[in-house]
Amino acid sequence: MNNTYGKVLILNGSPHEHGTTRRAIDEVCAVLRSEGYECEIRTLGALEARGCRACGACRKLGRCVIDDCVNELASSFADADGIILASPVYYAAPNGAFLAILNRLFYSTGYDKTMKVGAAIVAARRGGCTASFDVLNKYFSISGMPVASSYYWDQIHGTSYDEAGEDLEGVDTMRSLGKNMAFLMKAIRDAKEKYGEPKREKKSYTNFIR
Repeated sequence: MNNTYGKVLILNGSPHEHGTTRRAIDEVCAVLRSEGYECEIRTLGALEARGCRACGACRKLGRCVIDDCVNELASSFADADGIILASPVYYAAPNGAFLAILNRLFYSTGYDKTMKVGAAIVAARRGGCTASFDVLNKYFSISGMPVASSYYWDQIHGTSYDEAGEDLEGVDTMRSLGKNMAFLMKAIRDAKEKYGEPKREKKSYTNFIR
C-alpha cells in the first residue's frame, strides 16, 4: 500500500539498534505500513544527551539552545501524525539519556501538538515495565495528544531481538497497538475535516507557594 495517510515518528530509546525494543517497534511498524503510514525510526539511546538547562532560550529562539539531535527531531515531530516513544527498562524507568532528549524535545518545540497521536512502548527482561510505561505516557497527556493503546500495556519481554519474538503476547500487543494507532490517526484526520480542531483554551499559570 502506498503511503497515502501520513507519517509516524518512532524514537527508539535503546542503545542497541537491533535489540529487544527494536523488535517491538518492528512489529508495530509492519502494521502501520500496511495501513498506509510511513515510519521514521530514530535510535537515540546511545547518544550522549544533555539534560535541559532550564535557561528558557527556546522560548525566544524557537529551538533548543543545545544544538544536537533534539533540533533535528523537532521538524520530524512537527510533520508527523503520530509519535511512538519506545524504551528499554532500567531500574524501573526509561533510559536516562532518552528521557533527557524527550524533556528537551517536548519543551523546546513551541508548535501545537494537539491531536497528534502518541503511543509508548517498553521492553524488559522481566519487571519495571508499567512504571516506565507511565513515565512515557506523561509526555502525551501534558501535550493534548490522544494516546493509542492496545488490549494490554504496551510491553514486550526478552534479552534479544529474537528472544522478544518468543513473547507471543507481547508481539500480539504490538500488532494490536499498530492497528489501533492507525485507526485513531485516520479518525482524527476525518474529524478535523468535518468538525475542525478543538478550540484551545487560554492557559492560566499558577505557582504554588507556602
